Amino acid sequence: MNQNSIVGASLILAALLPLAAQRRPDAIITLTDEQRDPRIAISRIRGPIPAAESVDRFNDELWKALDSSGRLDVVPRSFYPRSSPRQPEDIQYDEKTVPQEPAARGLWAQGWRDVPVQSRYLVYGRVDETDGRLMLSGFLNDVTQESAEAAYIFGKRYFSEATAAGARGMAFEFARDILVNLGLGEGLAGTRIYYVHRDEGDDRKEIWVMDYDGRNKKRITNYRNLCLTPAISPDGKLIAFTTFVEGIPKIYVHSLETGRRLQFYNQDASLNTTPSFAPDNSGIFFASSPTGRSQIYLADLDGGNLRRVSYSRSLDVHPMVNPKTGREIAFVSDTSGEPQVYVMDVDGTNRRRLSAGGGDAVQPAWDPTGERLTFAWTRGYEIGNYNIFLVDVASRGYTQLTHSRGRNEHPTFSPSGTHIAFSSNRMGGTQIWSMRADGTQIKQLTSKGVNESPVWAVR
Repeated sequence: MNQNSIVGASLILAALLPLAAQRRPDAIITLTDEQRDPRIAISRIRGPIPAAESVDRFNDELWKALDSSGRLDVVPRSFYPRSSPRQPEDIQYDEKTVPQEPAARGLWAQGWRDVPVQSRYLVYGRVDETDGRLMLSGFLNDVTQESAEAAYIFGKRYFSEATAAGARGMAFEFARDILVNLGLGEGLAGTRIYYVHRDEGDDRKEIWVMDYDGRNKKRITNYRNLCLTPAISPDGKLIAFTTFVEGIPKIYVHSLETGRRLQFYNQDASLNTTPSFAPDNSGIFFASSPTGRSQIYLADLDGGNLRRVSYSRSLDVHPMVNPKTGREIAFVSDTSGEPQVYVMDVDGTNRRRLSAGGGDAVQPAWDPTGERLTFAWTRGYEIGNYNIFLVDVASRGYTQLTHSRGRNEHPTFSPSGTHIAFSSNRMGGTQIWSMRADGTQIKQLTSKGVNESPVWAVR
């Protein structure tokens, strides 16, 4: 592999090797009882008739946000009692007065923890409208407890405009608080996915962004050129990417708050590419080729204080710093003759190969814990196609997440670590998809144009 091949592959080292194919269905994982997510019932929260449309939107978004979190087993509403509480005082804990008919037990804790619901947690509340705004009084209880005091987990008031967008945002905020109070992180709601978009029949590529579920797509760049390899700063305020606006690949940095381009010095090289922010937001790692061979460099956010990190006789690109420790860099190198995933310390020492060869391994991305990496690999599967793999960095144990259903590339973890977004042409054109980090629950997020290189960010 030479320098031109990197540029020709849209700077992502997606080189092809003719390898044997082996078709299998995507992974299906069966969990034991100890591994199962806690069951939760999400009662339909009611509100005033004039705000019915916004309240319906709120309920739909709350359900989706909790169901998609990857941390909860949401009980279908078909199992619920006919009524549900609106405030903590509505719930009774006296088992002697519980109705015999399950459908009539909605105001008793036992009615939610017994068959057919069998939930541990109950989400409930009410929505009121005042001065054209919505006010949610939302609550969370552990219905397996025997008293109101022990069962109550939290309650909070939320406010929003009486619009679909306002109801969606309020649902996201309530969902995050539910997950945080259960010690399950913040979930997916409110996170965003940045990606590269190209219209059909157009060679130009721009950076776009969408919500975690594929909604609210918006263009970020407008250079009418090639904009590739987006990276988002840890605080969600900056985006760095590779662009050919000036003829050769350079790194541009924009503020996501103002949309303006910020200063970033690109050293004199045939390419400056694949940027990645340091976990403490102090600088940007990237690949550059001032000597004709791409190596890993680190610079401040404006490109100053440039220092070289890797010193190899190979081509090194796509640095990704461990987000938890900040002490390790995963990257791609052709040291062994084919692109493979390597790891080294941030000072360039202790260089070791992580992927096992037998096919191109590219596009590494860390999970938030810093213990696992996901990457695309052609090893042993459909000719010319990549699949998404997961590797435990300490044990080097591999897990295959996709199985020869098109070309699956550019994996990126959600901020919660529960999901992975990736690009795939499994249905024809290349689109952005998401799945749980165990390879299940695959969902298509984009459908128009050609979409690739997702990066999942906190906002």
